[in-house]
Amino acid sequence: MVAWRSSIEMSASAPLSGSCSPRFSAVRKAFENNFAEHDEVGAAVSVVVDGETVVDLWGGWHEREHRSEWQADSIVNVWSVGKAIAAVALLRLVDAGKVSLEAPVSTYWPEFARGGKADLPVKYLMAHRAGLCAIRQPLPPAYQLTNWDGMCQALAKQEPWWEPGTVFGYHTNTYGFLVGEIVRRVDGRRLRDVVTGDIAEPCHAAFYNGFGPELDHRVATWIQYQRPDDEATDRPWLEADPATLQGIPLARLLAYRNPPGAAGADVNSRLWRAAEYPSTSPHSNARSIARIFGELARDGGKLLSPETIDRANTIEADGEDVVLGRPNRFGLGFQLTIPGVRPFGPNPRSFGHFGNGGLLGFADPTIRLGFSYVCNRGGRSWRDPRNIALIDAVYDSLA
Repeated sequence: MVAWRSSIEMSASAPLSGSCSPRFSAVRKAFENNFAEHDEVGAAVSVVVDGETVVDLWGGWHEREHRSEWQADSIVNVWSVGKAIAAVALLRLVDAGKVSLEAPVSTYWPEFARGGKADLPVKYLMAHRAGLCAIRQPLPPAYQLTNWDGMCQALAKQEPWWEPGTVFGYHTNTYGFLVGEIVRRVDGRRLRDVVTGDIAEPCHAAFYNGFGPELDHRVATWIQYQRPDDEATDRPWLEADPATLQGIPLARLLAYRNPPGAAGADVNSRLWRAAEYPSTSPHSNARSIARIFGELARDGGKLLSPETIDRANTIEADGEDVVLGRPNRFGLGFQLTIPGVRPFGPNPRSFGHFGNGGLLGFADPTIRLGFSYVCNRGGRSWRDPRNIALIDAVYDSLA
C-alpha cells in the first residue's frame, strides 16, 4: 500500500488522501477524475481482496461550501445499502436455526398475520415480493423517524398491494422495519444493536442505524441531486394525484409520500441522523462497507455460513420491478448483478446493494472481493458515471 495525498485543480482544490496498492493505481486515477470531471464534492472508495485492503481513498469536502475536509473517519448517509446489512442480521438468525425462510413471518411476529398475511413466508419479505412496499393508512410527518412500533403496527395491519410472490416491487422505505422487526422478535435486541455488535464490530467497521450528536462532526452533508433540465425524471408517478390512483400505482406513490414529506425530508437534520430507519438513513463509510462485503465474499466469512450466503445469492426476484418501473434482480436482501444492465463487475455471482445517488457496496465471491463507493453529492441512482468508472478501474487492475 502506498500512502497518497494530492490536490486537483478545480474551482477550489480538492484534497485527496489515503492509500492504494500500486496495482490499483487505475482506481486512484478514476477517483481523481471524478473530482475533476464529475462534480464530486466529497467521496471515498475502498477495495478489499481476500481480506486485505488494497484501496482506501477519500477526499473532497463535507459540504458544498468547502468548509471542512473529508477525513479518514468521515461518515455519510448510505441510504439503501442499509437494506443489505439489515438482511445480513436476519440471515444470521437463519444460520442459527432460529428463523426458517419458508416459515410464515407470523411464526415470529404473530400480529403480522392480519390483512391476509398469515401464510406469507419470510423469503417473500426478504426478496421484495411481499406486496408491502407502502402503508395505506395516513401517517403523521416524520413518523418513520420517530416511531418504530407504530410503523411495525401499521405494516402488520396492511393488506398486500399484490398477491405475495406473484410479482416484486422495491420496498423502498418499509424493508428495514419488516426485516428488523423479525430480528427484534427473535433475537430480543433492536436491529441497530445487532448490526453494531454482530456485523460491524467483527469486521472492524463503523455502521450506524442512528447515532447521537457526538458523531455529527464526522458526518458529510448530503447534497441532493439536481437533475439537468434535459434529463427526464425516473419517478414520474411522484407527481400524480393519489385520488386518481388505486392498486400498485397508488402503492408506488405512497411508498415515497406516506408519511408526508418522506421524499423531501431533511436528511441532514439531527432527527434523521438519530433515527433507526434501516432502509434509508444508515450512516457509514467506504472502508467499513468494503470490509463487510469483503467478509461476505469469502464464503460468508465471519458473518454467514457458506450455505446461507449461497442461498441468499440465488435469484428470488428478477425482471420488471413494479414499483421502480425498471429491471431489478434480488436474492435474499441483496441486489444481484445484472450483466449488461446494472452489473457489479463482470463476474456472474456478484451481489450487494446500491444506495440513493450512486452509492454502493458489493461482494464478488469469484475473486473474494469487497467494494464500496460513497459520496455526499447525490447523482444518478441508475447507472451513475462515478461508480461505473471506479468499478471498471478495479477490474482493469485485476486483468
